[in-house]
This record gives sequence, C-alpha cells and structure tokens, in this order.
Amino acid sequence: MKISKFGGTSVGTPERIKNVSLLINDGTKRIVVCSAMSQTTNSLFEICDYYSKDNFDGAHTVISNLEKKYVEVINELIETEHFREKAKEIILAEFKEIRNFANKPFSIAVEKSIVARGEILSTNLIQLYHEEQNIPSVLLNALDFMYVDNDSEPILSEIETRLSAILAQYPSTTLFITQGFICINPRNEIDNLKRGGSDYSASLIGAAVQASVVEIWTDIDGVHNNDPRIVQNTKPIAELSFDEAAELAYFGAKILHPSTVLPAKLKNIPVLLKNTINPTGKGTLISNKISGTGIKAIAAKDSVTVIKIKSGRMLLAYGFLRKVFEIFEKYKTPIDVITTSEVAISLTIDKEDYLAQIVDELKVLGAVEVDKNQTIVCIVGNMIAEEKGHALEVMQALDNISVRMISYGGSRHNMSIVIDSNNKEKALRSLHKNLF
Repeated sequence: MKISKFGGTSVGTPERIKNVSLLINDGTKRIVVCSAMSQTTNSLFEICDYYSKDNFDGAHTVISNLEKKYVEVINELIETEHFREKAKEIILAEFKEIRNFANKPFSIAVEKSIVARGEILSTNLIQLYHEEQNIPSVLLNALDFMYVDNDSEPILSEIETRLSAILAQYPSTTLFITQGFICINPRNEIDNLKRGGSDYSASLIGAAVQASVVEIWTDIDGVHNNDPRIVQNTKPIAELSFDEAAELAYFGAKILHPSTVLPAKLKNIPVLLKNTINPTGKGTLISNKISGTGIKAIAAKDSVTVIKIKSGRMLLAYGFLRKVFEIFEKYKTPIDVITTSEVAISLTIDKEDYLAQIVDELKVLGAVEVDKNQTIVCIVGNMIAEEKGHALEVMQALDNISVRMISYGGSRHNMSIVIDSNNKEKALRSLHKNLF
C-alpha cells in the first residue's frame, strides 16, 4: 500500500483537486492524506484570534468570506446539481459549527477544533467529487485513529491498532481519503500535530500500515540544495539518507515537516517527495541508502534565540550542564545548537513561550545574555564532519559575515552556523557560490 500526502497548494483550487484525483486513481492501493486548501488554515487561525478577543463581528466577516470561497469552489468543482447541493449541505454545516463556537468560552481546545475544519472541508470535497465521478473511494475520519498522548505525541501502536481495524472493514477498497494534521487526545478532544503536521500524519500512517512508500506531493521538484526563494540556480537532490533529510527538515527545509522522517525511518519505509505540477519529475527519494559523500544542501532556520550563560562556577566543575538542561526540560523547551567554553555556554532555542521564566532561573547559575533575531544556517551532507576541507570552505564563504556560534562534529551529516538574521540571505548566496 502507498501513502500519498497532498499539501494545501496541491488541493488549493478545483483544477488542482481534479489533477490530484487523476494522480491517485490508478488502481494502486493507497491512503491519500490531505491538508486544508491553501490559505484556509490561516483564515481559521484569524477567526480564532477574533474569538479570543471577543471580536465576533471580525470573526463573522472572515467566516462569511471563507464560506463564500468554498461555495465558489463547489460550483466550479462539482458539475451536477444533486452533488452540489449535497456538498453545500456538508460544507455549510461545518461553517455553522464554526459560528457556534462564538457561544462558548474561548480556549486552546476550541482553537484546535476550529482549525481542524480545514482538513475536514478539503477531504469532504474530494470525496464528493469522487462520488460524482463514480471513482470508488472511502473517506476515513482521522479522528477515529490518529491518537496522541497528553504531551501531544503520537502513539504509533495505538494508531496501528485503530487503523488496522478500520481498514479491515473495507477489504476490497483500493482508495482511501483522510485528513492530515488533525488527531484526537486522551481527553477525547480534537488536537493537532502542529503546523505542517500533514507530512507527519502521512509518515505515521505509512508506519502503521507498513506502506511500500510514503509520497509527499508539493509544488516543487523535491528538496533543493538551497532555498530557491533566495538563491538562484538551485537544483533538486535526487537522493538523501534519512539522517540527511532529518537534518535539513529540522533546520529549515520548508518542503518537509521536521517530524516526518522518524516514523518512516523506524519502519524502513522510503519517502518520496514529488511535484503535483510536474508529476513525471524524479523528485527526491529519502531512504536508508547512503549515496556519496560531501556537502549536498544548505538550509536556514529563522526565529532563533541565542542564550548565553557565563559563570566562573563552570571552571573545573561537574554537574553545571545538568542544572542548565534541567531548566529547559522543566519548561519543555528544546535546544537546537550548543557550544561551550571553560566559563560559558551558548545555546539556541526556537520556542520562546517560557523564555522569561527560563532566563530568571538561569540567572541563579550565572550572568545571562539573550540575543534574538538569529538564524541557524545548516550545511548538510554525508561524512562532512570527517572529510578534510569542508569546514575551511564554509568559513571562507562566510569571511565577511559575523558568526555567532559554530557546531561541527556533533553529527557526521551536519555543520551548523548561527548568524544574525539580517545576514541570512547574504550567507546563503555566498555559501551556494562557494560550495556548489
């Protein structure tokens, strides 16, 4: 069985929905995981923002505009009056539910329930289009099997058990449609896998059914060797190992959600990145195969904060790092890059929810400096930490750029440089010119 995930732009218009339908209706047994139509999730978050501020007029305006957009999509996508009315009945019922949240106290649970409507809307439209076109498919409700724990971490064994039981009810069906991103938590509330989580959904579903491949369909020809929005003449990469792809995804490659690689890697399921606009293109294949050595790609992660802790108590002491890490663990804040000296630690985070509390507790250990608006530039490849010359090439490319931190050797696949975000574009272009 294949898993095929389609992002918001891939299902963003009636024409693209029809194109997706052609791609998936080839007789291959597959589960199709769909995101919300492009811009829908942004509008739903905007509605939530208005609700949180008790601005019901503002929320009503956004809801009405979004509802109008979906009616237009129905009129263009669905040809017959019978199915148009059926589609409008389902879609308008979802918007009625969104309006009804105005009568409830706003909470995170309410926000997650509202935002989940995007995937529910898109998958219902695709299923109704299939019904009208006599394309056999079954719509699966992701809330019946995508299960997370109290920390919003997916429980793969539970997903596997629930999904297997559902699929067993349709032994002759070859095409299934379901939602990405959304899930259910132990409190039986609608939850989600964070922004971009449809990729993660696809990988988890692939792992749960031991799929032959997880396809991630977007609007670009696979992973490029640099950011094509900033750097000219970038090229798609034909093959990446799971480790290389994980580094790129975590440190800024927008085409792939950072969590996607792990479930596929655990079950040794290849991940294939393809372009819906150019379906015959080769794309990028991610697998356990290691292909060649040397630098393959550059990515950048923005909105990074550097925290420096300086203390004379570090000198010849033990246990100091443990005390620092315990503070970040307490506030469930991951650390990306870390460098140390005899009397100081510098580290980066991209989650600032508890920054003030973290800084206050760190001050007990030493003097604390905080620098915001930083970017991690990640240089990725195989064996780059073990081959001669790569560090020199990178630093020569950054000769005129001030470097805040360097992490090299912690992974054989990655060299990370922290710079001021104002220098990001210059750094990416200079590295590309020097390395490729």
